[in-house]
Amino acid sequence: MATIFYSEENLKFLLQEVHNIEEIFSRNYFSDYNSESMNIILDTAKNIASGMMYPYFSEMDKNPPEYTGSTIRVHSSVKPFLEKFAEGGWINASFPSDIGGQQMPFILFNACMFIFASANYSMSVYPGLTSGALALIYQFATRELYQIFAPSMIAGKWQGTMALTEPEAGSSLTDVKTMATPTNKGYYLIKGQKTFISAGDHDAVENIVHLMLARIKDAPAGVKGLSLFIVPKYRPDENGKLIFNDVNCTGCYHKMGYKGAPIAQLSMGEADDCRGYLVGEPNKGLSYMFHMMNEARINVGLGAAAIAGAAYQTSLEYAKERRQGRKITEKNPSVPQIPIIQHADIKRMLLKQKAIVEGSLSLIIQTGKLVDLINTSTGEEKEKCELFLEMLTPIVKTYPAEMGVVSTSLAIQCLGGYGYSSEFPVEQYMRDSRIHPIHEGTTGIQGMDLLGRKVTMKNGAAAKVYMTEIYKTIALAKQYPSLISYAEDLDKAAALWQEVTGFLIQFAIKGDIERFLADATLFLEFSSLICIAWQWLLQGIAVQNSINNSSGSYSKDFLEGKMHTLAYFFRYELTGIYALEKSIRGSDGLTVSMQENYFED
Repeated sequence: MATIFYSEENLKFLLQEVHNIEEIFSRNYFSDYNSESMNIILDTAKNIASGMMYPYFSEMDKNPPEYTGSTIRVHSSVKPFLEKFAEGGWINASFPSDIGGQQMPFILFNACMFIFASANYSMSVYPGLTSGALALIYQFATRELYQIFAPSMIAGKWQGTMALTEPEAGSSLTDVKTMATPTNKGYYLIKGQKTFISAGDHDAVENIVHLMLARIKDAPAGVKGLSLFIVPKYRPDENGKLIFNDVNCTGCYHKMGYKGAPIAQLSMGEADDCRGYLVGEPNKGLSYMFHMMNEARINVGLGAAAIAGAAYQTSLEYAKERRQGRKITEKNPSVPQIPIIQHADIKRMLLKQKAIVEGSLSLIIQTGKLVDLINTSTGEEKEKCELFLEMLTPIVKTYPAEMGVVSTSLAIQCLGGYGYSSEFPVEQYMRDSRIHPIHEGTTGIQGMDLLGRKVTMKNGAAAKVYMTEIYKTIALAKQYPSLISYAEDLDKAAALWQEVTGFLIQFAIKGDIERFLADATLFLEFSSLICIAWQWLLQGIAVQNSINNSSGSYSKDFLEGKMHTLAYFFRYELTGIYALEKSIRGSDGLTVSMQENYFED
């Protein structure tokens, strides 16, 4: 089978026709970019992905990282990849040019990361984690700390991580116990444990630099007492020589999927000599982390959509080649078998995958554009974009994550018994995708964030901005005869969303917060279906414009395929909101009233 792991045509269509990337290029800050440079960058990303990443996709899964007793041995392809990635300026590509970055728009950078993650998700996370850690150091640390740590991270020689989770503090960061004791020497002594740290230790780099949450001695209880520290495995001495910083790797988890990147267990301060360097002000660590959280959660959705997209491409190719059965009306057994893509149920499964992947990617690109608008705007425009992004973030993280598992499962189903076998890659795609509903905030956390924080934010201001955008799309779509029925369906769905939201908020007003949030995950699913329908209507408008302009940039089959997938989403997927609405309204707080002793052992 060929190495097709994403659709170039779809990616460019979403960037240019649906989300108008030219609007971002027109901003002074991004004036070095245009459509021509965009195509060169996307082609470069494709060449790296197909040449250095995809060839090791299965091999990294079959030969996962190994704990050696002091570090983690990773696949031999990781080191040269990081060197090549750094050489191309990818690690700090979105950083300002005055500190050596390329000021690449986040919308374009994310498109490239989608290509990388489609080719080999495990490999893509190594530089992605370093970029995230670097961004925190750049934004909040002193220039002195930046100069100490950033150059080697940008060069791909030092790995960056986010070290938040502890054995007894996963989603509940309130319970972080890692301690930081002040000294009068410009550093803190760190003591504690961290767990599930992606790329938390490995032998493909010279050093690991952790951005770590810890609690300064005598700090306030809860999240208000968390501070952010740079805690390297090796610290440079006065002469720049690296010496061990008492950060011990104590194990490596054996995972279901996403095996190519290690997940480490760490112990700091066993010899009371682990030094941490405070980032920003004391007790503001979580607020610093949340500055990066929107982008981190977009990246989770991106990875999920990329994996699902690669699985879809594999199942599509297989369905075109695999011959089995005949037309359901054909009774003559001597007639040759037909490709399975001609069977209606296979087309249904492919349509669902396409709808999930392309709907998710459209939302990912939309949120990437919002990040760029926020970074280049002021005043009312900036505030509006910030509120809009706040509303979309739980959805862009969760819908691709949850539905990516569904989509990859459908890819397996299309291949039948072969799909369940490791000789074909789709079973790995499903295993790899399962992490995404868990990390960077579980689905349950995202549901409570959407309903409990974002919907009520600033007296409903974020929800108002979001609904205004949806209604603008509905009004525009009604100008196209072929989209009127879909616009009307979304109009009804948006009205229902407001009704259901009002129904739930009444419990918050009464002070019954547990009942208010009990079905937050269902509310998130309900909201996500409406949001992705909106993204498909945006794509429908772009399709109609392309047809009307007759520019020839996109093939007739591509545009017709978009319209059929839009129709599929509205007729098969969006209708699910009515069952969810019934469950949300009619649950009567069932999950709250259920007693733990009612569950049988």
